[in-house]
Amino acid sequence: MDKQKMDAQLTIEGMTLIGGQWRAGNGESWQRVSPAYDSVVWQGCWSDEAQAVAAIKAARRVFPIWSELSLENRMNICRIFAENVKANTDKLAKLIAVETGKPLWEAKTEVAAVVGKVANSIEAILKRRWTTTEEISGGMAVTRFRPHGVMFVLGPFNLPAHLPGAHIVPALLAGNTVVFKPSELAPASGQMLAQLWQDSGLPAGVLNLVHGAAEIATTIVQHEDIDGVLFTGSHQVGNKLHRMLAGQPHKVLALEMGGNNPLVVHEASDVRGAALTTIMSAFITSGQRCTCARRLIAVGLDVGTQLIEQLSQLLPKIAVGLPLDDPQPFMGTLINRESADRMLAAQQQYGAQGHELVVPMRQLGQCPALLTPGLLRIHNTETRMEDCEHFGPLLTVSTVESLDQAIESANRTRYGLSAGFIGDRVEDFHYFLHRVRAGVVNWNRQTTGASGKLPFGGIGYSGNHRPSGYFAADYCSYPVASLESHDLGESAVAVPGLELL
Repeated sequence: MDKQKMDAQLTIEGMTLIGGQWRAGNGESWQRVSPAYDSVVWQGCWSDEAQAVAAIKAARRVFPIWSELSLENRMNICRIFAENVKANTDKLAKLIAVETGKPLWEAKTEVAAVVGKVANSIEAILKRRWTTTEEISGGMAVTRFRPHGVMFVLGPFNLPAHLPGAHIVPALLAGNTVVFKPSELAPASGQMLAQLWQDSGLPAGVLNLVHGAAEIATTIVQHEDIDGVLFTGSHQVGNKLHRMLAGQPHKVLALEMGGNNPLVVHEASDVRGAALTTIMSAFITSGQRCTCARRLIAVGLDVGTQLIEQLSQLLPKIAVGLPLDDPQPFMGTLINRESADRMLAAQQQYGAQGHELVVPMRQLGQCPALLTPGLLRIHNTETRMEDCEHFGPLLTVSTVESLDQAIESANRTRYGLSAGFIGDRVEDFHYFLHRVRAGVVNWNRQTTGASGKLPFGGIGYSGNHRPSGYFAADYCSYPVASLESHDLGESAVAVPGLELL
């Protein structure tokens, strides 16, 4: 066995965390195998229904204690968590890389985002959800914010530490308690995240961890003691959650569900720079980010031709390899072989429809989950393309005659998460900005670029108007309005027909 494969032997014994106690799961046995090294990363048993209910009850019991703790104390625990994550960067990043197949350098950027989320969330809650008091006639008008209760967080596989943390940190800061279920494709990363929280002095029961698939999630979502569901993942699963909670308006539901994202190039003098930005938009994380550009739309035949020429030269130069390779690749594997097979099937379908495979995706080496980046030219722009999120390294490119046509094409989707505009003129960007339908709209930056100082979310099939990021603080608490006076006034004296004195 070579050194890299030896380094990838990171088997985690699967455990649940209920009321501060680690316990083996009582449900179906499960193994998570690395898509890169064919080694077992996590093995154990999923949680059963009784354990899921026990996790909810543990979170409910401790909720009054945690919610009444001062915000300063909650912030301090979150800061300790950030320091613990930072101190364990190498260990956590390596685990994420081996479990998901992403390159080690990228896994380290994810760990840095987990750390940074704490400071950003503290700033957000202080600015967006702070108690305000205003003097009015006869007293005071006060706005306070209270936590909802027990929040259920479902984590995705593509950023298995950062994206769950983007819900967990603001939820805890607001005073909620949490039941967390990582993706069944990234249980080891989620379990280590929970361990780091426990090591940070979080009181027992404030954060509980369960493992499993759709059945265990359904049990938790429908339980009467759950006050909110916070989800990042596919539209298909998010839609099921939405239906599951129909008729339960008392439960908060925050959905972030991906996108079929457009990137428009219009009158850009730096065509090579546009091509490089396109690569960062379409192929980072092997195309497995919800904000990845799926559709490149060029305004003008000459621009489209130049972009295709640039991309057809650059894509074969992109380093694709295993997560622990040295030197590091830009792209690693997809999350599993099944995802790679679906991407290759989608490519074949496009080809059968008469579109040109300029740079075909192909499996690399002996690893079936490892795909090279692909570029596909859409010859007939009137063709009704399938409106779905192909979650992998395949980019389509089409050419239109005007910016208005580009915007119309960009909006030809039910999704609305991310959109990008590449061009020299700010006037053109603003024209695009006010007409494109998306929650994240970038100019001369990759579509995958996001800031912890900004909201993050989409419209249409991409979300339900509960943006996360800096605005996650908003759905983690609710406002309480109070009219207050230290003295009992005679408010009824001046009301006609009520002369009681």
